[in-house]
Amino acid sequence: MAAGPLKVVASFSILGDMVKNVGGDKVRVSTLVGPNADTHTYQPTPADAKTLAQADIVVVNGLHLEGWLDRLIKASGYKGPVVTASEGVTTRTMIDADEGGKKITDPHAWQNLSNGKIYAVNIEKGLAQADPENAATYAQNARDYTARMDKMDAWVKASFNAVPRAKRKIITSHDAFGYLGQAYGVTLLSPMGVSTDSEASAQNVGKLVRQIKKENVTALFIENMTDPRLVENIARETGVRPGGELYSDALSAADGPAGTYLDMFKNNVALMTKAMNRP
Repeated sequence: MAAGPLKVVASFSILGDMVKNVGGDKVRVSTLVGPNADTHTYQPTPADAKTLAQADIVVVNGLHLEGWLDRLIKASGYKGPVVTASEGVTTRTMIDADEGGKKITDPHAWQNLSNGKIYAVNIEKGLAQADPENAATYAQNARDYTARMDKMDAWVKASFNAVPRAKRKIITSHDAFGYLGQAYGVTLLSPMGVSTDSEASAQNVGKLVRQIKKENVTALFIENMTDPRLVENIARETGVRPGGELYSDALSAADGPAGTYLDMFKNNVALMTKAMNRP
């Protein structure tokens, strides 16, 4: 390995932040899909191939999130280790209405902080294997980071538990919060499937509008990396005003409300519970 910080390429912004927390000053992180950008539909560039070719280690989510990545790695000539951060998580299967109702694996496992801890440990192991000299530093950083995740997890649970169960329902533009819903007792409704690459059918939207009215759902959200028009149309049809912007698959810019993985939870949960508690 070359002298100096370990050169790590992360596939998207949430993983990039995790690597920075575990790697600290021992790593230099490049992120392929940056803040506010959509990993599902990303189109790699020649510059991405060059970045990969110079990497010591690559960190990916897996679970079919980065459908374009295998081709990019092959094109770049990169032959080094690839760490799959989601390895070992208990995945959830979902029915994708836009894919003819077939069962697919939900790739958004980071939306449960318990899975976030698994990601951090996988990253720590990958960094330690690539850079054994600094293994003790990575291990300590991972312990500190997962302790912060535990603290955030307790806050998230307390925040949702303070909302009456009947009101713990949210609508988002694509189905990215399934792991959060499963972990924290929240019902998720979405007009689109698991990927922003899918289109919301008129039938799905109509069904959702009827459900919102029937169940008096008050929490309707736009996501930072999706077209807001779909949610705005639903808002007009139902009279429910959007509760703000959630961050699901991408962080905000560093100076925004969700510049880190943990800040993403802080922002999202605060907005969700405020909207849920509307009369």
